Amino acid sequence: MYGINDLKTGVTIEIDGAPHVVLSYQHIKMGRGGAVLKAKLKNLLTGSSYETSFKGGEKIQPARLERRSAQFTYADEEGYHFMDNQSYNQFTLSIEDLGTDVNYLKEGEFVDVSYFKDSPINVQLPIKMDFEVILAEKGVKGDTATSASKPVTIETGQVLNVPLFINQGDKIRIDTRTGSYVERVK
Repeated sequence: MYGINDLKTGVTIEIDGAPHVVLSYQHIKMGRGGAVLKAKLKNLLTGSSYETSFKGGEKIQPARLERRSAQFTYADEEGYHFMDNQSYNQFTLSIEDLGTDVNYLKEGEFVDVSYFKDSPINVQLPIKMDFEVILAEKGVKGDTATSASKPVTIETGQVLNVPLFINQGDKIRIDTRTGSYVERVK
């Protein structure tokens, strides 16, 4: 069991039978009352976020999440299909389950999957991934008064801003947490 001092950003807890992750928190000390912790939580089953408060002596149940490796195999109208690398079982997650991560999923890519009570609930991509640029406009020479960038389309169809020297056919590294360009890959 967790006390309120154990709750930090990224900690997973169980409330009403559903896993939640702490997005942010703030300790508040009342004058003559006890301490209170205000936290913003995200329900990992529904994806909804909300704020709640925990009193000083309150005990919170930790969520038992299991993380295993899986491979993204393909996508169709049913959803995004993965294969567990340990059991070789296949499972499907919807676009709602994946959120913005669908913009960076490539067939054959290995990802970490969080399981709650033997059900896959979300996917965590590698922090940095390499993609090929399939569409890039020419950079305008002399348009460099500031750190100039231009939009390009990567192999998954995602459009993002990169420096002017990136051309069609180049491989680039992307930070999947922010969707930002990191570097050109040789």
